Amino acid sequence: MPKFIYTAKNYQGQKKGGEIVAKDEDSVVAQLKAEGFLPTSIKKLKDDSSEIQVKFWDRFKSVPLKEKMVFARNLSVMVASGLPISKSLENLTIQTENKTFKLVLGNIISELQAGKTLSESLAKYPNIFNELFVNMVRVGEAGGNLDEVLVIIAIQLEKEHDLISKVRGAMIYPAVIIFVMIGIGILMLTYILPQMMEVFKDMDVELPAATQFVVNMSDALRNHSIIALVGTVLVLVGAKIFLSSFQGKKFVSYSVVRIPIIKNIIIKVNCARFARIYSSLLKSGITVIDALTIISNTLSNYYYKQALDQGIKDIQKGIALSKILARDYRLFPPLVYQIVEVGEETGKTETVLLQLAEFYEEEINQITKNMSSIIEPVLMVVIGGAVGFFAIAMLQPMYSLMENIQ
Repeated sequence: MPKFIYTAKNYQGQKKGGEIVAKDEDSVVAQLKAEGFLPTSIKKLKDDSSEIQVKFWDRFKSVPLKEKMVFARNLSVMVASGLPISKSLENLTIQTENKTFKLVLGNIISELQAGKTLSESLAKYPNIFNELFVNMVRVGEAGGNLDEVLVIIAIQLEKEHDLISKVRGAMIYPAVIIFVMIGIGILMLTYILPQMMEVFKDMDVELPAATQFVVNMSDALRNHSIIALVGTVLVLVGAKIFLSSFQGKKFVSYSVVRIPIIKNIIIKVNCARFARIYSSLLKSGITVIDALTIISNTLSNYYYKQALDQGIKDIQKGIALSKILARDYRLFPPLVYQIVEVGEETGKTETVLLQLAEFYEEEINQITKNMSSIIEPVLMVVIGGAVGFFAIAMLQPMYSLMENIQ
C-alpha cells in the first residue's frame, strides 16, 4: 500500500505529523479521526521503486557541518521573508565559498526547476543531508511551516557543531603530545642511539636486556625502514577498513561505552543528541515512532541504535518510552528515563527533553574544560615512563663499564 505524509491537529490544538500507510487519502483521514485528530495536509509519497537514484560519486561528497548550519539558518530567513525556494537557493549558492556545496546547491536548483520538492532534491545527497535533515524538511513542506522547521534544523546543527568542537578540542592536546613523542622516539632510535652504541661496541661491553631491546628496535628501523613504513601503512589501512566495517563499528561502540574515562563523555554526548533531536522532531510534528526511527539512523553508536530499534517495536505494543529506556540503564542514565516519564505524564515531552539536552550539553562543556587537567597527569606518567626506560637502558652499560674498569 502507498505511504502518505501528513500533518494534523486535535481539538486542543496539539499538532502531530509523519508518515502513514493507507489505501488512499480517505483511509488516512479515517485513521486520524479515529485517533482524535483532523488532518491539515496529506501528501502521497512515491513508491520505493521510483525513489531518486543517488549517483555513485555523490555518496562521497561531504560538506562541513558549519556550512550546513549557516545554510539552514539563511534559508529559513529567506523563506520566511517570502522569497521562492529556488531564488533563495540561488542567493545562497552565490554566498557559499565551498566548491562542493556550491555544485550541490546548483544541482538542487535544477531539480526544483524540474518539479521536484526540496526534500526530494536534498535526498539525492545523503552524505551531506542526512535522514534527520531530509525528513524534517519534508514535514515542513507538508505542514506549510518550512521556515520554522529550518530554524529548528539550524539550532540542532549548531548544538551538534558545538558538541563536536568541544570533544575534538579536548582531544587535540593529547593527540599532539603523543604525535611528538612518537616523532622524538623515531629520531632517537634512528639517528642518536646508533652513535651512542658505537662507544659500547668499541669497548666490547655485554649489553643488558633493556639496552639490547632498544638496540634491536633501532637496528630494525634503520635496516628495514621500507618494511617498517609499508607495515605501518598496511596496519593503518587495515585498521580503517576494520573500523568502517559492521564488526569494527560494533567493537568501537562496545569499547567506548565501557572504558571508564571515555564512557562518561560518550553516554552524555549520545543522551544529549537523543534528547535534542527527539525534542526537535516532536516539535516539528513527527510521530513518536517516526522520530525514533530517524534518531536510530542518526546516532552512530551501534548499541544506541539497537536499543532504539527494539524500543520502536515495544512502543507499537503499547509500552511507554520511559519504561523502554529504563531497561537500558547503562546507555540511558536514570535522569533520562525519569525526564521522559515526566514529559509523558504532563504532555510536555519536547519541552522537558530540550531542558535535558541543555543540561547534558553543559555537563559536556564542563568535562571538556577539565579534560586537560585529567589527561595531563596520565600523559606525564606515560612520558616519564618512556624517558625513564630509555635513560636506564643507556645508563646500565655505563655502570657495567665502570665496574669492569675497577
